[in-house]
Amino acid sequence: MSGPVTARAAGFVACTRCTRVWPGGTAQCGRCGKPLVSRDTHSLSRVWAWWVAGLLCYIPANLYPMLRTRVLFTTSEDTIVGGAVELALHGAPFVALIILVASVAIPIGKFVAIAWLAVSVRRGSRTTPHSRHRMYEIVEYIGRWSMIDVFVVAILTALVQLNLAASIKPGPAALAFALSVIFTMLSAQAFDPRLIWDRAEDDTDAGPRA
Repeated sequence: MSGPVTARAAGFVACTRCTRVWPGGTAQCGRCGKPLVSRDTHSLSRVWAWWVAGLLCYIPANLYPMLRTRVLFTTSEDTIVGGAVELALHGAPFVALIILVASVAIPIGKFVAIAWLAVSVRRGSRTTPHSRHRMYEIVEYIGRWSMIDVFVVAILTALVQLNLAASIKPGPAALAFALSVIFTMLSAQAFDPRLIWDRAEDDTDAGPRA
């Protein structure tokens, strides 16, 4: 059974920046000037490098405090999960849920999705190329919302500065979390989704897997 016809098989190459399609062998995109390559052969190496860097930053982002709050002579420190629990206990469960989804569920989901896409390109998968490509687009789209926790910290730090009465300052986890988000975004951007379609014919010929 033949697989889908790719642009490379049809003798074309697409620009990954502006999506313009050019005849195969064209060295540079005439619209945006980006060099054209049919496949990024070092894509997976960069994906795993940024992925590991993001994971290493995500661990301390959850272990160290995200916020340091001082009220009069009392100082408290809250992690991401601890801060969400405090918000829920103080009558803001919806905000707490948003922070948990954006700061815990989405980052972990991105780690799993990117790793699965990279492994499926190397070893194949029973999932259709269309589904995997759609997953890649979702990961790319939701990546920008992972910074919501950092935005909350920045806003609170700017607004709650009452000299000796009260103050809120970012904790060490804020920088670690921001770096983790940036690294996972770079990991997703380094992935060449065209590699998904290179496996399509092999996966179809291999048939069902146990």
